[in-house]
Amino acid sequence: MAVIKPFKAIRPDKNLVDKVAALPYDVMTSEEAREMVKDNPYSFLYVDKAEISLDPSIDLYDKRVYEKARENLYKMINDGIFIEDDKPYFYIYQQVMGDRIQTGLVASASIDDYINNIIKKHEYTRKDKEQDRTNHVDYCDAQTGPIFLTYKSKDEINEIVEDWIKKDPIYNFESDGGVKHIVWVIDDSYIIEKLKNYFKDIQALYIADGHHRTASAVSVGKMRREKYPNYTGEENFNYFLSVIFPDKDLHIMDYNRVVKDLNGLTEEEFIEKVKENFELIEHKGKGPYKPAEKHTFGMYLNKKWYILKAKDGTFNKNQPVERLDVSILQNNLLAPILGIEDPRTDNRIDFVGGIRGLEELERRVEEDMKVAFSMYPTTIQDLMDISDADMVMPPKSTWFEPKLLSGIFVHKLS
Repeated sequence: MAVIKPFKAIRPDKNLVDKVAALPYDVMTSEEAREMVKDNPYSFLYVDKAEISLDPSIDLYDKRVYEKARENLYKMINDGIFIEDDKPYFYIYQQVMGDRIQTGLVASASIDDYINNIIKKHEYTRKDKEQDRTNHVDYCDAQTGPIFLTYKSKDEINEIVEDWIKKDPIYNFESDGGVKHIVWVIDDSYIIEKLKNYFKDIQALYIADGHHRTASAVSVGKMRREKYPNYTGEENFNYFLSVIFPDKDLHIMDYNRVVKDLNGLTEEEFIEKVKENFELIEHKGKGPYKPAEKHTFGMYLNKKWYILKAKDGTFNKNQPVERLDVSILQNNLLAPILGIEDPRTDNRIDFVGGIRGLEELERRVEEDMKVAFSMYPTTIQDLMDISDADMVMPPKSTWFEPKLLSGIFVHKLS
């Protein structure tokens, strides 16, 4: 049973939303963020990456960064850049990227559902990153970035959403990259109750993206419970900002790999070792090779593309993590042949999101890498199977597009 609640969103003035809304804090460096905001004093990056308001030499985890985030957020509120709705509502957030549309319900989700594994995860979190967002949320007394959740599509919820989006939206703007962002307010108390009750019939929600933000929201919620031992469970700190999409809407892109060297092997030696676990065929088609099915990979080496097909016996088809393509490549090639035992920490490997195209793999190999691998995307069903089994995916298994923008909704904790 999933518990969701409406909330009183703090959100941008409709005339400024396109200037306020920003990519999530963790998809750019501080230097890139400084460049992005150069001509935009309204950007939410001044809150989510508040170090850009300070001297570039400052440590990202310095207390002054979190104090500046709080200062910038409440200045934007006091200056009227943000408004707060007078009642708790649900919202609908739709993104349109080319011919793809994903439409999610914006709600506050329960930290107890996370604690009790109704909200399921598929990644480990790093303590330093988790602590960073915990400090950020605690200092701001607000969740400033939404968690991206999904669930197994339910017709009754879809029908409500599809009917509601026939109304006029409160926001309709286009971000860099040509992605459209459209938002509606669900302000009908009867519909709000129906949605709450329909979600009670859903057995699990799944974190698609935002594991560190979720863990930090839960951490702050537990801290507030200790501070206020007579809490009722209804306080805002017991919930966190989420956008919840039906699985039918979501699309995971490929997350490709590039490696700096061949681990001391000649190209001929490397190819012979690859052939031990993969069928290897030279790609004769024009342009890069994009895998069309699971357990098939592209490999770019010395200006040539090859097709790799995992041989039988190289993985356990009944084990949801082992049968992932990212695991097959890691366990049968990256680790045993190229010596990359831990892709989280090895600086000889880098990862390229599919949004950048396979030509980016070619460019990297010509510029600073030696070999590249194009991947077949992980599926939403893979994500759910692994989450249901209480397992975790290898790093860099999923790349979601479009990204949820921050700054459209802020969830105040008190």
